[in-house]
Amino acid sequence: MPTKKTEQSPILQKPYKVKKFSVVDENGNNITEKTLLGKWNVIYFYPKDMTSGCTLEANDFQTKLKTFHKFGCDIYGVSKDSCQSHLKFIQKEGLKFTLLSDEEGKLLENFAVWKEKSMYGKKYMGIERSTFLINKEGMVVAEWRKVKVTEHVETVLEVLKQLTSS
Repeated sequence: MPTKKTEQSPILQKPYKVKKFSVVDENGNNITEKTLLGKWNVIYFYPKDMTSGCTLEANDFQTKLKTFHKFGCDIYGVSKDSCQSHLKFIQKEGLKFTLLSDEEGKLLENFAVWKEKSMYGKKYMGIERSTFLINKEGMVVAEWRKVKVTEHVETVLEVLKQLTSS
């Protein structure tokens, strides 16, 4: 269960271990929690391929990808979209990082990002845009929930720099 972070910082006072999971990437390759070990990782959850906010966020991660890699950090985007949808999104936007397909929603539940949402008075279940920074030992060390896309990726990068330099 996620622990509370301080109001001013996304860095968790009590990091927690990523729960066991198994999902597929855009090419159908199996990705598990063990895939994350030995390097830093960003896992970000987004509602839908090829929508405006999700495209902006993906492009922001792509723009900073080389810098994340300099800090030994991989990027994974996650939604309920199919592998085929992810492949189209990657090709259309020229993305060079992995997108994970969680059609069953198990990873979404593990990270508690599958939430009741409301639009125009109608309630529905959907992905709460969220980002998690995971260390080399598979521990979630920082998290951002209810993410606003603008300047978010830069904020994640700053926290990664701070944690890898200390």
